Amino acid sequence: MTNSLNSLEVQEIMALLPHRYPFLLIDRVLDYTPGETLTAIKNVTINEPIFTGHFPGLPIFPGVLILEAMAQATGILGFKTVSERAENELYLFAGIDEARFKKPVVPGDQLVLEVKFLKERRNMWKFYCEAKVDGQVVCTAELMCARREL
Repeated sequence: MTNSLNSLEVQEIMALLPHRYPFLLIDRVLDYTPGETLTAIKNVTINEPIFTGHFPGLPIFPGVLILEAMAQATGILGFKTVSERAENELYLFAGIDEARFKKPVVPGDQLVLEVKFLKERRNMWKFYCEAKVDGQVVCTAELMCARREL
């Protein structure tokens, strides 16, 4: 159990995101401030199905999945920011700018995802995101999400 009043366990995360195993990439939200920031974690384990084919013998967590974890964190922050939400509403991944990968992520690592809200225009939201392992930045990117009813 986390200590923050603004933390979310996996059940609450699943109520906000449509993703399920093996594609739900947020294990816990440590803290968030609606309209500002969110910090979440993704525990990387050797048991994940991606490692059977992504560099067998040298398992590296794919960069695209780090970006997807960041995108899921932005979706959670988006839903925690708006006061009303339609039942069939989603935040769809709309764009990536300035993505940079600094070092590989491997089984046993814990990704700490830090998301900062930058701006919103016409239901398009822009965020600055960092992923860290043991305090070291492993990935940075600016992500855009579109708020849409399906």
